[in-house]
Amino acid sequence: MQQIDCPWCGKRNETEFSCGGELISRPQDALGADDKAWTDYLYFRTNTKGVHTEVWRHTFGCRQWFKAERNTLTHQVVNTRKLSEETGEGHGDHG
Repeated sequence: MQQIDCPWCGKRNETEFSCGGELISRPQDALGADDKAWTDYLYFRTNTKGVHTEVWRHTFGCRQWFKAERNTLTHQVVNTRKLSEETGEGHGDHG
């Protein structure tokens, strides 16, 4: 079983977590966004092959949301960080 490093609680079994999907940016002008911008935001993902950033939740722990870099080919979570952190330095499952 894979261990995921929660930025608040430390390493826990993957069964404690749930994936919220690919991390995407909301349109800058939400009220002025056209239908295409909202459709792209709501329904379309890049579906990257390899490592990409997702949002995850420690569902059966602290219940906090955080960013996780996960390899879509191996399912390995290679790095985690708080939503407010821009870079992946500091936390992670490197191994």
